[in-house]
Amino acid sequence: MSFFNDSVPPLRRKQAFIDTQDLEGLLRVNWRIGEIQLYSTFYTRIDQAFLIWGLLLLLMFVTAQFFPVDWSLQATLWSTLSCIGLSAMFKWTEYWVERRQVRWILYCWLMLMLVGVILTDLGIFFSWSSILIYLCPLWLGLTALGYLCTGFGVHSRSLLIIGAMHLLGILILPFIGSWQFLTTGMLMVVCLVILAEFEWDHL
Repeated sequence: MSFFNDSVPPLRRKQAFIDTQDLEGLLRVNWRIGEIQLYSTFYTRIDQAFLIWGLLLLLMFVTAQFFPVDWSLQATLWSTLSCIGLSAMFKWTEYWVERRQVRWILYCWLMLMLVGVILTDLGIFFSWSSILIYLCPLWLGLTALGYLCTGFGVHSRSLLIIGAMHLLGILILPFIGSWQFLTTGMLMVVCLVILAEFEWDHL
């Protein structure tokens, strides 16, 4: 018996049929101008968790790259937003992991994100250069570990591939020069949007 579900591709367009377990909290989007339909889709609770994290990460990394905001202020703001993101993640994904009996994945992500926030704050507030110069690899590495653990937990090729992409991003960073924050943010955000917009393989 195959570890993965080979009957479906790693990514595919969302199907019209929705599992009953995903109906609660479902967000439907149907943008039209008159009779012209511009965009139509739906977002499950886990899709919404991806999108809120994507928005938060976009704010964090774009600000770090382009705006001369005091780093201590940024650390305070982003720590607060990260806590909001973690709370939303728990609320919107708890039922999903319970049904698949992989609740440990939720705690794995919580631990990884808290480790990232704590290390980032320590590096900024105590001016630890050994952490500050590796902020981007740190976040890519923690996120990659989260995707890899989740991919193995729910038997998903998509998540394993995305985890590998984050690891590849760490190798690319030294060649990006001064654009590391933007590159890191865009990689993380694009992956989250892909997961929210498409149906990916899992248990």
